[in-house]
Amino acid sequence: QVQLVESGGGLVQAGGSLRLSCAGSGRTFSYYAMGWFRQAPGKEREFVAGVDWSGDRSDYADSVKGRFTISRNNAKNTMYLEMNSLRPEDTAVYYCAALLRPYSAQIAKKEADYDYWGQGTQVTVSS
Repeated sequence: QVQLVESGGGLVQAGGSLRLSCAGSGRTFSYYAMGWFRQAPGKEREFVAGVDWSGDRSDYADSVKGRFTISRNNAKNTMYLEMNSLRPEDTAVYYCAALLRPYSAQIAKKEADYDYWGQGTQVTVSS
């Protein structure tokens, strides 16, 4: 089991940058594939980016490709989402999620695939 805590959200102007962090508990953090999702007001939660257990493979939603970068540091039990060139439509609550999937290069993109979730952090991009 792993507990997840997000941080780094806030208010930023369009074109700006933020870096979100997701700290995980437990000694088996590296066994988990990880992902970032977001939910805007009145919309369903959507996949943003995912990374495999090792950090070697990642995938992104088309809407954030080239602007966002997902990474992880297993020694620090932490995953990151570097967000650049932010747009007002990126405004949402951002959630990190984890599923137990060691030694697999597959990136999970469905909300139902993930077993553990953080509480979310608000990102607001002003125009």
